[in-house]
Formats: sequence, C-alpha cells, structure tokens
Amino acid sequence: MKLYQSDRAPNPRRVRVFMAEKGIDFNEIEIVDLDLVAAENLSEEYKRKNPLGGVPTLELDNGTCIAESMAISRYFEETHPEPPLMGTDAESKAIIEMWNRRMELNFLFPVAMAFRNISGAFADREKCSPEFGEISLERATKMFGFLNKHLANNEYIAGDSYSVADITALCTVDFARVVKLRIGEDQTHLKRWHDAVSARASAQA
Repeated sequence: MKLYQSDRAPNPRRVRVFMAEKGIDFNEIEIVDLDLVAAENLSEEYKRKNPLGGVPTLELDNGTCIAESMAISRYFEETHPEPPLMGTDAESKAIIEMWNRRMELNFLFPVAMAFRNISGAFADREKCSPEFGEISLERATKMFGFLNKHLANNEYIAGDSYSVADITALCTVDFARVVKLRIGEDQTHLKRWHDAVSARASAQA
C-alpha cells in the first residue's frame, strides 16, 4: 500500500492525522512525497493514478487508487473501525458528516483559495484572481468567529466526541497561518478547542 502525499499540504495531513487516530502503523504503508511546487503531482505517471493530480492518493496492494481525503478516510474507517471517527449510528454519522462538510466548504476551501490566489504559488499552472483571494480570506476570517461561538457550547466540532470534523478544522486552522490568519486573543473557546486537539498525539502526524 502506498500513500502519495505532500507534507505541507492540508489534505494529506488530514489523512495522516486520521490514520494516527486509528493507530495505523505508518511503517506498513509506503509514503511517497510529491513536490507540489515542482509539479510532480502533475506528471503523466501520477495522473494515471489520480487524473486530477491532487494529493493525497492511496494506492492499494491490488492497484486500486483512491483519491480525495474523505474517501481515503472512509476506507480506513471501514478497515479499522475503532475508534470510530465518522459516527456510530445514523444520527451521529449524519451530524459528523454535516459538520465536516461545513469545515471543508466554508473553512478549508476559502483558506486554500486565499492562499492560491493571493500568493500566486501555482500561477504557472492556473489563473489567479487576487480579488477572489481577498474575498476568500474574508470568508475564512469570519469562520474563526463562527467556530469560537459554536465551541462555547460544544467540546468538539460535531458535539461531545472527537471526529473527522475536528481533524478537518485543525488542519485548516494550522494551514491558515500561510495567509496570516491566527486565533484571536478574544476567541477563547476556539483556542481551548485548538489547544486540546493539538495536544493529541495524532496532531503530530
């Protein structure tokens, strides 16, 4: 089994944290690091595994390739069901899915778009819009306030239990540093949560 990834990108980190929470031995999986700046993820060889060229991609021993962070996480949730990170019954699964989608679409995506469009890091291969980057940055900034308010009454993102939604939010908060977004001094609930999830051993994966 191989995991194609990049250490500095947030989506591969989501998978690594998920795997660490599951207690999966990283020594049993070949980690293949791709240089995104050098566009190694856009090589013809890699695009035969993942046509869109994104990271991460998990290649199973039978040659099947699974791309997208949540699809890979779902694979590990099914093959390593303990501890559950995607819910245990219909209600909890739906709630966790709801909050994870919110974290992806309303938080991680705006941070990523702010980074790509303001920095122009990949301007050699995609059209960048500084205006869209600034709009994305504004949206991401608002989410810090939204999450601080939400976490005033919730221990974790999706309620009382640590889940994949916390992994997505953690990786987003940490990646937001590239666009100079930080948890505000007045956002005490968000800081309490961030300190707690960052203290988990998996956060270092």
